[in-house]
This record gives sequence, structure tokens and C-alpha cells, in this order.
Amino acid sequence: MAKTILSVAVTGNQTTLEQHPGLPCTPTQIATACIDSAKAGAAIAHIHVRYDDGRPSMELAHYKEVVDRIRDSGVDVIINLTTGPGGRFVPSKDEPRIAAPGTNLAHPLRRVEHVIALKPEICTLDLNTMWSGSSVVMNPPENVTIMAKAMKEAGSKPELEVFDSGDISLAKALIAQGVLDSPAMFQIVTGIRYGFESSPETMIYARNLLPPDAQWAGFGIGRMSFPMVAQTFLLGGHVRVGLEDAVMLRKGVLAPDNAAMVKKAATIVDELGGELATTKEARTILGLAAR
Repeated sequence: MAKTILSVAVTGNQTTLEQHPGLPCTPTQIATACIDSAKAGAAIAHIHVRYDDGRPSMELAHYKEVVDRIRDSGVDVIINLTTGPGGRFVPSKDEPRIAAPGTNLAHPLRRVEHVIALKPEICTLDLNTMWSGSSVVMNPPENVTIMAKAMKEAGSKPELEVFDSGDISLAKALIAQGVLDSPAMFQIVTGIRYGFESSPETMIYARNLLPPDAQWAGFGIGRMSFPMVAQTFLLGGHVRVGLEDAVMLRKGVLAPDNAAMVKKAATIVDELGGELATTKEARTILGLAAR
């Protein structure tokens, strides 16, 4: 049985301090959460950044401090920086074509500024255009292409985040056009309203749409976070947990921190007969350069 890569998504940009008072927000807190999670078994740390008060950030200085702290720690973990921020549009109620507060649409090169500067081993590339929460997430193919080319020049492998079947169709088209390299790395996102549901049937369907040579992982949002760890593992995928995706360790029990969620996911994989990949093994599996 192939080894399983465990990713931790330590903060995201949707979870709030009201939902979890220990949510990592400052660069020090985010870096520490990544380091502690790596020690608990995570091979990849998926990173968003925030202002100290919890608001989502796109500041290069915030990313740089987090990345520098992780790299200086001596703990080996694959850094995976998000490029999701900068793609949201909130329509004004009185005039829908005018952006309302909360809109953060940015030029595609602004969305990968930190990737170009910091050159992480992996960075996400969202392929979805969909309604999400109170806003529209917009990722036009032209913008995705610009971002993908910048990632390639930076030497960062894109993790293709797919939220519905059309996103996978877009990925296949970009692979055929040579914009994305093959084999590609996919992350199947389930549980976002109006996207893939968190169910065995949906995960099987999504997996079966992927290119046959793809490396892939999947996860669920909220109460389906840990059930989808088991489901994804059983289907041969890699797994992900963290406070970006859920705040409960089990019903009624707030997760102490990201490392506790990593430990529970590791236990699930172990109990099902699997074995987690080390960071070094994860690099080999994903075709990343050895370090």
C-alpha cells in the first residue's frame, strides 16, 4: 500500500476567532502551528496569512515572516502557500455590477506576488468560479493561465483545488494546452455549498474524473472533516485537516489546536492500515526536488 501524505491547513481565511479563540492569526502563531503540526505528522503545511486581529491578509510581509520562521526552525515540512485571496466579488444589492464591501478582486499577478518572491515548493491554484458564502469566487481561465505560468517560473508546483466537476474539466483543458504540467496534483474540496458534497458517492465521482496519472488528495468541511479523511484514504488519496476546514475534534469538543487534528487524522490512517509519508517521502511521491 502506498504511503499517505497528510496536509494541515492551519488557518484559512473563513474561520473566525469567534468560532475558535485559538485560531492562528499572527505570523508567529501561524508558523508555530505549521511547525507543531509537522512534528505531529503533517508533511505539508497549507498557509494563508492574516492580520493580527484575524482579518484575511494578502500582505507579502506576512507571508515572508511565516515562511522565514518555518524555514529557520529546522523542521522539515513542505510549504504550500495559498493563492486563493484576490478572487472574490460581492455584488452591491442596489447595483449588482458595482462591488460591495468584502470584494477583494485583484490582478492575477498580485495574487501570486508572494509565490514569485518566496518560491514555495507548492502553491494552490483555485479553478472554481462559484457562489461561496456571501460572494462570488471568480477564477477566469485567462487569469488561471497567468497565475499558472508565474508559478512555473517560480519553480512552485500548483496544487489544483477543484470544487465541482467543471473545475476538473478546466484542469484537463489547461493540461492539454500545456499550461499545466502532467502528472498534475489535485485537491478535491467537498462540503462547500453549491459545490461537491461531502459524501462517498461524490468523492468517488470526483476521483474518477481526474486524469489517470494524477496525484490527488481530498477533504471535507466542518463535521465531515474526519469522515472524509477515512473516505479519501480508502479511495487511495492523500488527506488534509486543520482549522481552516473545521474547528471540532469531535461533536461538542473544540480542537485544542491544529496539531491535535493532525494526530487524529494520523490515527485514522493508521487504524485503517495505512502509513503516513514523511516529508522526504512526500517530495518523492509528488515529484518535488529533494532537499
